[in-house]
Amino acid sequence: MRRWTAVFLAFCFLAAFFPNRGEAAVAWGDRGSDVTRIQQRLRQYGYMDAPADGIFGQATYDAVVWFQRKNGLKADGVVGPATAAALGITLGGAAEASSGYESEISLLARLVHAEARGEPYLGKVAVAAVVLNRVRSASFPNTISGVVYQAGAFDCVADGQINLSPDNDSIRAARDAMNGWDPTGGCVYYYNPAKSTSAWIWSREVRLSIGAHVFAV
Repeated sequence: MRRWTAVFLAFCFLAAFFPNRGEAAVAWGDRGSDVTRIQQRLRQYGYMDAPADGIFGQATYDAVVWFQRKNGLKADGVVGPATAAALGITLGGAAEASSGYESEISLLARLVHAEARGEPYLGKVAVAAVVLNRVRSASFPNTISGVVYQAGAFDCVADGQINLSPDNDSIRAARDAMNGWDPTGGCVYYYNPAKSTSAWIWSREVRLSIGAHVFAV
């Protein structure tokens, strides 16, 4: 009886100490390609200096917690679906290719929803197009997630609104932009002149305005 009591208490301790990871999650002690992709993104975004060695240890844990805190996610050190989506990856190597496009659409739609709620539909597409124009520009990261999570690029990342569920118009706008619609004609900046206080952004050449935003190069 004492033996089973000790086993039960040990199980309870482990359950309390280690977070509930669910089926699709990567955490301390894991190894493999998922861990490597996580580490590569953390290094790309400036959260981790250690090499991407495919081993989830202290450096990776600390970097994940830092990333989660900075992006309004539960800071538990576990890379589940929400954290993976924020990093721009899909857990599970076999599913990566088939779901990568939808993951990018989802992130772009969340950015549109956070940045352009209340704007006309054309303005939503234009915001999505700015992200894609940055991806194509040598002056910015070369992935959607890299652009969205570039330090200081979008206020909605800093205040956590990037994690709001997008509405149907935002999803449709993201798809339209991904399919090649660019109402801005190549702009890589936008801002609301009624709210922006940055002297630098005001120095950019404005090409057009849609709703409350102006779009610039």
